Amino acid sequence: MSERLVVIGGDAAGMSAASQARRLKSPGELEIVAFERGHFSSYSACGIPYWVGGDVGSRDELIARSPEEHRARAIDLRTRTEVTEIDVERQRVRSRDLESGTEEWTGFDKLVIATGARPLRPPVPGIDAPGVHGVQNLDDGQALIDALSRGEGSGAEGRRAVVIGAGYIGVEMAEALLNRGYGVTVLNRSEQPMATLDPDMGRLVHAAMDGLGIRTVNSAAVTEVLTGPGGRVRAVATDEEEYPADVVVLGTGVRPETALAEEAGLPLGAHGGLLTDLAMRVRGHGNVWAGGDCVEVLDLVSGRMRHVALGTHANKQGQVIGSNVGGDYATFPGVVGTAVSKVCDLEIARTGLREKEAREAGLRFVTVTVESTSRAGYYPGAAPMTVKMLAERRTGRLLGTQIVGREGAAKRVDVAAVALTARMTVEEMTALDLGYAPPFSPVWDPVLVAARKATAAVRAAG
Repeated sequence: MSERLVVIGGDAAGMSAASQARRLKSPGELEIVAFERGHFSSYSACGIPYWVGGDVGSRDELIARSPEEHRARAIDLRTRTEVTEIDVERQRVRSRDLESGTEEWTGFDKLVIATGARPLRPPVPGIDAPGVHGVQNLDDGQALIDALSRGEGSGAEGRRAVVIGAGYIGVEMAEALLNRGYGVTVLNRSEQPMATLDPDMGRLVHAAMDGLGIRTVNSAAVTEVLTGPGGRVRAVATDEEEYPADVVVLGTGVRPETALAEEAGLPLGAHGGLLTDLAMRVRGHGNVWAGGDCVEVLDLVSGRMRHVALGTHANKQGQVIGSNVGGDYATFPGVVGTAVSKVCDLEIARTGLREKEAREAGLRFVTVTVESTSRAGYYPGAAPMTVKMLAERRTGRLLGTQIVGREGAAKRVDVAAVALTARMTVEEMTALDLGYAPPFSPVWDPVLVAARKATAAVRAAG
């Protein structure tokens, strides 16, 4: 007799889980039903800013596998269908067809929750006005592109955009709008853009954005989105000033979308995400798994749980879930907090802990910052790069690395990510056998220069 797997969420984690389970179990052994409230499945939300900005030519390029392709693999994927209730005790979910309004219950033997995250919207007047756009999914991206193409609200002063938030999405959308010919202002609540960096590294990002013609206003709390004739957005107000806008884009971060799980009595962590074991099974529930942006994960550096909304983790967690549902075995041990981004030709990277996070974890540490180049200084195209490194006092264990620079800077953070995972000391890092040739690196790679300096700082701190 076959079992039924129900999957809530048709993007990275959910469909990776479904696809992996299908590889391991035939339709006669495992029936798979998946619910997705949007029109699309298995797409790259991370690619939306580059689609909006014109670097990616079409929406279809962001879709790894369409609903039709999933159905051809014996996965009953029901798009435009929203799950409205999870009944864990009776092993069933209630869903609503968003086109017809029809509701029904579907039973399950095994359940995967992959409901993703919801964008944070500042609770201010006018935030839902026409002309204010989020960029959480492909429908959002298409709506924004359509608005930009129509040039809605453009006046004699030229096309003007305000981005609320200066994290990864905020700076990437600032670049996209700049590429579209808009004058861009970024309103940022924090001391510097990219709050995932320490403020001293964020200042480098701020200076570079100013140099690109992107106006960045820090310590700016939005108080209202102002509207004009017809109710369309015309400006964004803070305590200090009004910033004219023909279009507003939200880049204010996300929180786990776990309302359904909470109503079902499933365990949530301090950040609002579902709590799972190493196999991605929801704690205390042997037949319920969860993955992607709706879960919390273990930070392997601090030892604390955290919420990290990244497609890389979602796909890996989906593979783990699908393997376990299909009778195989896999685990997801945790993360070290690696992320990269860019704004025009500026590359931004981080892994491990910031100073604030290290202090909150009760760690004592030293910090060093070095200036270097992406290639040998004499080789054409050598670009400047700043590397900051945190190391634990006494032990010298690497705690974190941040990099801001031009071409060739960001992916160097992967060396530090591996070192963090292996719990290496900065002294051990100095002996790493990294590739060298003048077109690719100075004879001492910038990450190793920082490790050398950090080693000296650890010794001096005693």
